[in-house]
Amino acid sequence: MKLSEIKSELLKLKRIAFQLPNGELVPSHFHVTEVGKVSKHFIDCGGTVRKEEVANFQLWSANDYNHRLHPEKLLKIIELSEQVLGLGDLPIEVEYQGETIGKFGLDFDGTNFLLTTKQTDCLAKDKCGISTKKEKVKLADLSPEPCCSSDGNCC
Repeated sequence: MKLSEIKSELLKLKRIAFQLPNGELVPSHFHVTEVGKVSKHFIDCGGTVRKEEVANFQLWSANDYNHRLHPEKLLKIIELSEQVLGLGDLPIEVEYQGETIGKFGLDFDGTNFLLTTKQTDCLAKDKCGISTKKEKVKLADLSPEPCCSSDGNCC
């Protein structure tokens, strides 16, 4: 999700809810403690220099049960961040404290903002010799024995 998309959705909402990948909701008394621009300048394992930028939201839950962040307030925080930090229409990354700080993508299901899982990946598969094609298995190559038979013939 990009900044323009979250701003559009916030205009339609009466309340904000963030849902973790396991289905649990971030406690309703969360705060957005930071909105930032994160720039990453790096070299991948194949030697290619790359740059990435994201708008970063940090969600935080404390024992402050009397305050709730309303859509119009978050919209104002985002707009101020755009002006002060010079944010463009960047993709959003969300940080949230679990056992450690987790980084999530962001999506929307019409009701809740969904914190989506992120994965590491090799960006230079061709240079590392990693095939991006899935090998096709011929039926003739499969054993006629049932899967996970007693002799350990697992598929």
